Amino acid sequence: MTRAVRTCSAALFALFASLPAAAQDFLQFRLELLGKGYTFTEGAAWSKDGYLVFSDTPTDRLLKWTPGRVLEVLRTNANGPRGNAFDAQGRLYTCETRLHRVTRTDKGGKLEVVADAWEGKRLNAPSHIAVTKSEHVYFTDPAFGGEADHRELDFYGVYHLPPKGALRLLAKSATRPNGIALSPNGKTLYVSDSDERNIRAYDLDRNGEASGERVLVAAVAGVPGGLAVDEKGNLYVAAKGVGIYSPEGRLIHTIGVAGFPSSCAFGEVDLKTLIVTSRGEVYRARQDAGPEADAH
Repeated sequence: MTRAVRTCSAALFALFASLPAAAQDFLQFRLELLGKGYTFTEGAAWSKDGYLVFSDTPTDRLLKWTPGRVLEVLRTNANGPRGNAFDAQGRLYTCETRLHRVTRTDKGGKLEVVADAWEGKRLNAPSHIAVTKSEHVYFTDPAFGGEADHRELDFYGVYHLPPKGALRLLAKSATRPNGIALSPNGKTLYVSDSDERNIRAYDLDRNGEASGERVLVAAVAGVPGGLAVDEKGNLYVAAKGVGIYSPEGRLIHTIGVAGFPSSCAFGEVDLKTLIVTSRGEVYRARQDAGPEADAH
């Protein structure tokens, strides 16, 4: 071995050895295709009953995937669904962009509107949603494309719906908030801004009220959309690929994903499978990826 080769090899070894253990682990992520041929997928959310829900927004459909089964249609005529989330009771919350509202569907299929206006004016187009264990609901309300043509509100907002009481405005902005997620302990709320291309963080108190707004991640590569958080508090950002950030906002790794990732969520039995929606496709990513999924 020449001196130059030995020097290069030593440098590469030193570089890899200097990576944090967590970063080395993330290098093992593998993508598997769950489904394709959709129009624009969004809103991945995992039910504790063992299945995934996601939206195909332009076709007004909510879709469902149960491990070991093929993908199926959960709901048609879903009014331009985008973000989805489940609460502790297993009820499904959905952001319906075409009717400018957020709905909640119980396990029996009963649907109710939980938010559709602020101070008498119609919401813009609710996008992503997150629910705490104590059932505080948070959602973003931007407006993309034609959604902005007939807005009644002159701002974009982040909202808080407590378990009891009226809707509250958590933050208002001239730029568009999009993805939203909670830390594992429920004490930090994360919001992506698709215009400023950053991630903001807020501290939440025991009543679900927010304070301490700050930019946690600036200059995200790509346009940040949906967010997810793992059990260690690392933040996953659907943008140009899926960026993985430490709780302090440091970029750890980026998972390459074809197309334009729009949302991500953790699921399956151990909640360690990352589900990613990306335009016409849906993927699963595991560090210990097994055989190819049989869904289509």
